[in-house]
Amino acid sequence: MLGAPNEDKNCRDILLREFEPNSSIRVSQTQIAKPRFPVIDFHTHLTWSPGLDVGDGIKVIAEPSELLPTMEAKNVRVMVNLTGGYGEGLLHSIRVHAKANPDRFVVFTEPWWSRVAEPNYARFQAEQVGRAHQAGARGLKVLKILGLYARENVKTGTLIKVDDKRFDLMWEAAGALDMPVVIHVSDPRAFFLPVDRFNERCEELQAHPDWSFYGGDFPSNRELQEARRRVMARHPRTQFVCAHVAEAEDLAYVSECLDRHPNMHVDISARVAELGRQPRTARRFFDNYQDRILFGTDAIPKGFLDIPYQTFGEDLYEIYYRFLETEDEYFDYAPTRVPPQGRWRIYGIGLPEDILRKVYWENAARLLGLDINRKER
Repeated sequence: MLGAPNEDKNCRDILLREFEPNSSIRVSQTQIAKPRFPVIDFHTHLTWSPGLDVGDGIKVIAEPSELLPTMEAKNVRVMVNLTGGYGEGLLHSIRVHAKANPDRFVVFTEPWWSRVAEPNYARFQAEQVGRAHQAGARGLKVLKILGLYARENVKTGTLIKVDDKRFDLMWEAAGALDMPVVIHVSDPRAFFLPVDRFNERCEELQAHPDWSFYGGDFPSNRELQEARRRVMARHPRTQFVCAHVAEAEDLAYVSECLDRHPNMHVDISARVAELGRQPRTARRFFDNYQDRILFGTDAIPKGFLDIPYQTFGEDLYEIYYRFLETEDEYFDYAPTRVPPQGRWRIYGIGLPEDILRKVYWENAARLLGLDINRKER
C-alpha cells in the first residue's frame, strides 16, 4: 500500500510513491456509461487454480450472481472465462457459469501442465482437448506458464519452449474442433530489463518482484514471440488469439506478424495503457486489422488479486469504452490514485461504428460460433 503524502513536505523531500500531481490540462472529459454496441469480453478470469497444477483444485472467484449486475449495467452480453481448468475442475467451471447461464458465459479449458513430462503426454493432451470440447469447453487457454514457468520436471529442470513439438497434437486438435486458442507468451518489455531507475515500470516491478524475468535462464521477449510465430505457422488450421495485443509496445512488429499469419488474432486485454499512449499508431492499427482485434479486459473479480488495472467493475469497462469510442485526451488508464503500470496517461482513438461493432462483438462471435448479427441492446 502506498502511504498518504505528508502535506508538510516540499517537492525536494517527497518520495516517488507520494507524488500525485494534479494535471493543469483542461480538456474534454466524456463518460461512456454504456458502449455503443453489445460486448463480448473475450478475456476474463472467473475461476483460478494455484501453481502449475490447474484443474481439480480450481477455485470459483465469482458466482454469476456477483457478475451479472455489472454485465447488465455495462452491456457485456457474454464473458469468456479463459481459466476453466481441466478434468473435474473444468466440469465444475462449466456447471457454475456456462450451464447456469448459457447465453452469458463461455468457458475455456487449459493444458494439464502437471503431466507434461510423461512419455505419452502429446497424445494424452490432444485427447483431453477433445473431452473438454465434449463437456462444453469452447476454446483452449495457454497461460505464460508455457515458456516462462513450466519445466521438464514440473518445477525444476530446463524451461519448456513455446514451440516444443510435444504440443503439436494439442494445437491440431483445437483447430480440428474449431476451438480458438488464446495464448499468452512473454510480458511487457520492461519485465525483461533490469529493475533500475531506467525501467519505466520500476514501481510496478517493486510491488510485484515475481513479475521480473530479467536474468536467470529466461528467454528474451523476442525469443518468446518468435516461438509463438513458429507455432502459428506450423498449424494454419488453428485460430490463435494472442493475448494482450501480442506485443502492444511494438505495433509494427505485431502488424508484421498479422500480415504473415492469417490465423492470428489479438485481444486488447490489460493493454489500453500501452495503446492509449500511442493513439495515432493505435488508430491505424485498428483500421488495418479491424477484423482480427477482440475486446477483452483481463478482468479478475475484486478480492482475489490486487491488480488495479484488471479489477472487475463498472469503472474498468468505462475506461475501455472511453478509449475506444472517444477522442478524449490525457486521462487515466486505471481507476487508481497512482498509475499502476507506468506514470503516464492515455488518449482515446475514437473508432467509427463499423469498427466498434467488430471489436466489441463480431470478431469474437465468429471465433466462438455465436450469432454475429445478434440483436443490439
